Amino acid sequence: MGDGEAAVEAALGVHYDLLLLDVDLPGRDGFEVLHELRKHSVPSRVMMLTAQAEVEDRPQQGLFHDIRFAVEDGGELSVATTRPELLGACIAVVAHPDDERYQPLFGKFAITPLFGARVPILAAEHADPEKGTGILMVCTFGDAMDVEWWKQSRLPVKQLIGRNGRLVPVVFGQAPFESVNPEAAQAAYDQIAGLTAKQAKKKSAELLVEEGSFPGGGVALVGDLRPTDQMVKFYEKGDRPLEFVPTRQWFIKILKHKEALMAQGEKIQWHPAYMRTRYDHWVEGLNQDWCISRQRYFGVPFPVWYPVGADGEPVFDQPIFGAKETLPIDPQYDCPPGFDEGSRDQPGGFTGDPDVMDTWATSSLTPQIQSHWGVDDARHKKLFPMDVRPQSHEIIRTWAFYTIVKAWMHSDEVPWHHVVISGWILDPDRKKMSKSKGNVVTPENLLDEWTADGVRYWAARARLGTDTAYDPSVFKVGKRLVNKVFNASRFVLMQLESGEGELPGVEHITEPLDLALVDRLRTTITQATSAFEAFDYATALQAAEDDFWKFCDHYLELVKLRSYSEEDTAERRSAMAALTYGLRTFLKLLAPFLPYVTEEVWSWAFASKDGRDKSVHSSAWPTVDEVVSVDRPEYDGVFEAAVEMLATIRGAKTKAQKSLRWPVSKLEIAGQEADRKALQVALEDVLRAGHVDADAVVISDGPSPENGRFAVTVELAEAMPE
Repeated sequence: MGDGEAAVEAALGVHYDLLLLDVDLPGRDGFEVLHELRKHSVPSRVMMLTAQAEVEDRPQQGLFHDIRFAVEDGGELSVATTRPELLGACIAVVAHPDDERYQPLFGKFAITPLFGARVPILAAEHADPEKGTGILMVCTFGDAMDVEWWKQSRLPVKQLIGRNGRLVPVVFGQAPFESVNPEAAQAAYDQIAGLTAKQAKKKSAELLVEEGSFPGGGVALVGDLRPTDQMVKFYEKGDRPLEFVPTRQWFIKILKHKEALMAQGEKIQWHPAYMRTRYDHWVEGLNQDWCISRQRYFGVPFPVWYPVGADGEPVFDQPIFGAKETLPIDPQYDCPPGFDEGSRDQPGGFTGDPDVMDTWATSSLTPQIQSHWGVDDARHKKLFPMDVRPQSHEIIRTWAFYTIVKAWMHSDEVPWHHVVISGWILDPDRKKMSKSKGNVVTPENLLDEWTADGVRYWAARARLGTDTAYDPSVFKVGKRLVNKVFNASRFVLMQLESGEGELPGVEHITEPLDLALVDRLRTTITQATSAFEAFDYATALQAAEDDFWKFCDHYLELVKLRSYSEEDTAERRSAMAALTYGLRTFLKLLAPFLPYVTEEVWSWAFASKDGRDKSVHSSAWPTVDEVVSVDRPEYDGVFEAAVEMLATIRGAKTKAQKSLRWPVSKLEIAGQEADRKALQVALEDVLRAGHVDADAVVISDGPSPENGRFAVTVELAEAMPE
């Protein structure tokens, strides 16, 4: 490879061999970049080609026109088409090889109406005997199937539609527009030349009902126009159907590498896993090589020039490559070696390649760009392949696919080990938010109303691969959680400040209710950690949030009077240690979702002057190993039993419209043995929080009710003690 070719490779970020006009030369290591003339989709009002990934099928209603073609040695056939404006571009009529109606015609020639072109009648597998009349015309080019069939046919191109979407001038009687009656053909075509495809369709139908439109006399268009539903290709951001136009473009060959690219997709872990199916379907459905050139002002230019021949035309098979060390090069402004600006676009001079690279041709190299590939080899080896790519589902076919292509072509590697696929944001009507639709919501007011943490909470609630609606009620829940973290933390720290010296460690946790809290946190830590390791952040949030609310609404109420005690007892130290461990752990669990309020609270009590604990975000993620020395509860369900009993006592007071401090004169509890044992070890905390004297409690054996563990009778005192 010469220095100039290396420059193109450096600019493209791809190994290549130059191909011209479908001359298939093997590329190094099987990777090829082509610069060739191909037939491409062009929006009818946008003078820029589109790649397969930018094309979408939309349902449209067309009209079948039944058009009579003459058969050269006598007879006729009828073709049903929705594109009468392309009659002048017809190069053949085809039917299915098993269609007995047309088998006698195979090998003969038909004469097209209006234009008198002599075209072969051939067998083709893609012809559907059940569609229309079962025989169809192949034009250059009406659809992708026309393109594919033409590639194998060795027949000429009759290009009628130009890049501006209008029918171009042509001369009948000259190749490739031969005609048995050139004068009549020219007269007919001149009436549609310059029209848009839509206008030409209407005018062609009018011409086909005129006397003499059928070869030899008569009317070519017969019967009524028949509606038909069809899928029509559009540019994803356009409002006009695509047309196929021959243009010279740069390509990377990928069609022959489908199997290898499927294998690369299998090496990557997709989150959620079913999103790999979208990748597989895209690769399986590829029908074009990757076109990496675009006709627009902004982009990375190709560092290539071409000599200009004596006839003033570029000599494309003698490209001039810029030297690698001279990059970056813009051939529209820079001159190749041995030329000056005065010879630009002059016979005997040079011309610059006018195209720029597609966005995906460069963004597909983002992992290598970040790893400093080709600049810092040590850094690249350390960082590539990367660990994770976060992106949305609609660009699996573009950003994810092309990045996988580039990593495989350059390094025989995957670009990253995981790809995390998000959904769209939908408006309240469940439509995708986009600037073009005018239904976007800018975040400034949301931040003011719901706080940055509240907005982040809403985003974190969105599950991978699932579209998420803009829902103010979720922002409200997020802000409520932020406030709860703030207020509950202040309450806990007020309790802790009443102690002396440093915050107590987990070795002081000995009371049954406190042991039960630690055991719950073991489960929550395990669930959140497993979810994060699977990139399922929404489940991690759910686990942490659910347990935090139970911590605030139940545990704090159950333990606060024990922690209030002024005596330095083992029971009080256990409560203080459990509160310390609980708050510290929840701040860590919630920090990825509520980064600001958790950092603020962390700074009040847990931040160190230096080291990892200086910030909650650099502190170690909680693990169950931190409490390996803390005993497991003696009985299962201690926390749940205590919560249920306190809720029952408080519910009775609320129903009687009494203060929660109102004394209970009698508390009868019946339940099964396992539940009674679980309750009894935490009963002191329950009675203290419920303002129940121990002498008022009667516990007995009995069946559990359907909706709980215990059958409970609560009798309130007649009056509050003075």
